[in-house]
Amino acid sequence: MTVLFDGEISVHYGYFSVVPAGEFVEDLIAARRDQRNGLLGAQEPHRLGGITGLHTGEVAFRVEWTETEPPIDTEWEDVVEASIDLRDGDYALDSFDDSHPLNFPRSGWHRARYNLHAMDAGHDMDTPDDDQSAPDSYLLQLWPAPPTTDAILRQTSENAAYWHSVPAR
Repeated sequence: MTVLFDGEISVHYGYFSVVPAGEFVEDLIAARRDQRNGLLGAQEPHRLGGITGLHTGEVAFRVEWTETEPPIDTEWEDVVEASIDLRDGDYALDSFDDSHPLNFPRSGWHRARYNLHAMDAGHDMDTPDDDQSAPDSYLLQLWPAPPTTDAILRQTSENAAYWHSVPAR
């Protein structure tokens, strides 16, 4: 397993993306169009667009790359997957003005698993005060795999249920 990022990202409007460096997800709704899961959009080529519970502030975020599918850890309350075709070149983990480089070891089709913890608590907090830390945290795992439809592997939070039910048309 290779850790590509482990730190905090500054989210606004509860949103982040994984994109080729210098690009962005133009439309969060288009990124999720015709998907079953509403948390990790993969319908724009070579891009992922994701939702966090916290509206604005710093959230703990980790990105891992593995050669094979990792096991699902029970600590994560919500887990979804989608497929992405990673092209050659540098990528970035972006959230509006915040950007962190991601250097994937391999291009081509990958499966992306998005793991979420305490999404409801982050949503309830909305925006932390200066002396508070966000309660929610996130793990994005990627590994080489042929493309397949997106999936909801675990859903326990009310916020995830809401996003899964919002039509992206």
